[in-house]
Amino acid sequence: MPSVDPAGWIDETLYPDREPPAAIADLADRVDFLARLCAAWDFGRLPDNRVVAEIRRPAWREAVEACRLLTSPTYHLLRSWHGLPPSPYLGQRIAYIADDPNLVYI
Repeated sequence: MPSVDPAGWIDETLYPDREPPAAIADLADRVDFLARLCAAWDFGRLPDNRVVAEIRRPAWREAVEACRLLTSPTYHLLRSWHGLPPSPYLGQRIAYIADDPNLVYI
């Protein structure tokens, strides 16, 4: 049976390999959650608004900095939300859209 999230924002579907945590309090748990979230989001699974509101809180800034998922577009979005300096993007550059002038609006 899944753990109960008293705040109601932990996305239990991000934990297919284990029981979801009842709370995410320490840095290691936050980094793990962000890694799972970025992986899902990068593959098109958008998070719930409650998750976005939670991870945008200043308390998550340290975890975002520690996560260092330089191949994840979502991770770079999180860095910008937290006012962290840009890091090099090491992910794939998709050739057929790279020169699309509308890409700047995404």
